[in-house]
Amino acid sequence: MTIKKNLLLISILLTLSGCNNAQENQAEHDAKVAAQAKAELREELKREEEEKAKLNELELQKDNKLSHIGITTTNGKLIIDTNKTKSFFQQMAANLKVKADKFAKDMKEGKIDDKEAGIVVTETQINIDLNKTKSYLDTWGKVFESYAKEFQKMTEEINNTK
Repeated sequence: MTIKKNLLLISILLTLSGCNNAQENQAEHDAKVAAQAKAELREELKREEEEKAKLNELELQKDNKLSHIGITTTNGKLIIDTNKTKSFFQQMAANLKVKADKFAKDMKEGKIDDKEAGIVVTETQINIDLNKTKSYLDTWGKVFESYAKEFQKMTEEINNTK
């Protein structure tokens, strides 16, 4: 009888210790699952922060296109730095004046040599490379078009914030 009791006690103890191992295994499993969920959450938060940073960078780049001439937008407000704008237009006018003066002088002398625009004028000939002239005008057109689009976007943003 004592052997039966001892065997019964041993089997009960082994069964209980087996249950304890199952609880330990469950706790380990739960810890792993929790760690994995934390890692996924961190990755998602990191992605969201990167997206926000990219959006902020795009906003800054958008502002930078016109900021060199003194025009920026902040929270639906158009901000014009008159000193920068005035300086930009003065510099642009000076550059155009230099080119116009050179062009007028060359015209009086009967010679023009603007290889970038594809135009060469001498005393006896006028050579116009239509391909170069077209690409030159296309380039200038794209520059003015980009400025026009930026002004359009700014006005739309201002109208949308009202």
